[in-house]
Amino acid sequence: MSNTDILGFAAALVCCGLALIVACNRQRSVAHWAFIIGMAVLAAENVLFALTADASLPADIVFWQKWRLIASSFASPVWLFFSLTYARWNQSDFFRSWPAVLVAVVVVPVGIAGLSGDDLIVSADQISAAQWMFHLGLSGAVLNLISLLAAVVALMNLESTFRAAVGTMLWRIKFMILGMGVIFIVTGYVDGQALLFGNTLALSLQSVAAMGTLFGAALSVRSLLRKGHFETNVYPSKFILRTSLVLVLAGIYFFVVGILAKVVEFFGGDSAFTLKAFILLVTLVLATVLALSDRVRQQTRLFMSRHFQRPVYDYRSMWRRFAGETASAVQPAELCQATVKFLADVLQALSVSIWLVDDKRENFTVAASTFLSDAKANALNLTTAHAVAVMQALEKRPEPVDIDASREDWAAALKQCHPDQFRSGGNRICAPLMSGGQMVGMIILGDRVKGVPFSWQDLDLLKCVADSAAAGLMNIQLSQRLLQAGQMEAFQTMS
Repeated sequence: MSNTDILGFAAALVCCGLALIVACNRQRSVAHWAFIIGMAVLAAENVLFALTADASLPADIVFWQKWRLIASSFASPVWLFFSLTYARWNQSDFFRSWPAVLVAVVVVPVGIAGLSGDDLIVSADQISAAQWMFHLGLSGAVLNLISLLAAVVALMNLESTFRAAVGTMLWRIKFMILGMGVIFIVTGYVDGQALLFGNTLALSLQSVAAMGTLFGAALSVRSLLRKGHFETNVYPSKFILRTSLVLVLAGIYFFVVGILAKVVEFFGGDSAFTLKAFILLVTLVLATVLALSDRVRQQTRLFMSRHFQRPVYDYRSMWRRFAGETASAVQPAELCQATVKFLADVLQALSVSIWLVDDKRENFTVAASTFLSDAKANALNLTTAHAVAVMQALEKRPEPVDIDASREDWAAALKQCHPDQFRSGGNRICAPLMSGGQMVGMIILGDRVKGVPFSWQDLDLLKCVADSAAAGLMNIQLSQRLLQAGQMEAFQTMS
């Protein structure tokens, strides 16, 4: 058994292990099943790749490679379903809005694979002792194109989910999105190479796909160790195509790689080109992981402030950014959602929530949170007596307060409605939302990266954001009351 065979079987074994781990989960949603089936199909692809590499007769090599293409036709719709349902709250809306598209996504590739016959691979050439080149027929080329498009669309969906996640939600799903992103990128790379070289598929490129599967699966395992990642619900934007970087990067990639491949071919080829391409992919993924790490970003900012005498925050840019992100908010929920996302990113706090005072001024309701679902927030809500005590205490102290350092009863009640997600997350801070001497809500932050204590600069920025958000909420509430009064007056006049 060669190293190539071992690589294929190892990738298949890891995929089966991931599928079994997720299958043991008691709560199974559409995303769960899509992940399980997708990993099973991916395992089958790698087994068929290993059997192809292990075969010695040309007929056997072509036979196993055809079945690998058939297996890939099942992978495309499954991974599209996964990218549309993983960590998304509105997945059912898409299923109801686009039933014909979903049926076509499943039927078209599977139908082509089932009806193609011998048109998947028309011939195979042996380049060297361990290198084969497969010439795809029309059906094989169409399946290859569908697989490429599915990988790009799945990457766009994951990008949208990643952009919408913040705080603890982002912490839970980050490595799953990176891991699956690596698998989709490698799939697109292999399929793209086949298109660039006249519908010819090299066996060595499938070795890169197997290595990418192992690397992506390792990142996905890191995410599976974080509790609640499949139960996370984010709110991705509906305008993916307008802002997606995947389409731009995909176009640049095919242009650059196409030119480099032609250059390598012109100079006689490079036997290590595949390995170098994979090393480049691993390097880019590691750089992405470091760039997205909250700890790395925090340490970089502190290093710049400590050694170059630079303040932690550029208040002019912070204020301009906050104003730009909240300017279009016309509903309290929109303003609160933008505020928690801003604070979670700037202050490196994974758990941020905003609670607003209800109309009767007897309790609080969650308006936005980076870690609490609606059901969990209702379960953690304060009693009327505790809520009134919290309002009275915070109206007397409009500055941000450390509720973990306080021993008062109202602070203990706030700890219950904002539980810790990490043991080393540091102390929790509560900042009241005050406008005109009246409390309209409160912001609670916790679970800071590495548990770094909040400095006076952090609290100063938090106070400025809280005051601005309170003024914005008060303006929205007054505008709504004015609109209701106008509608009532118009109704009375008509009556």
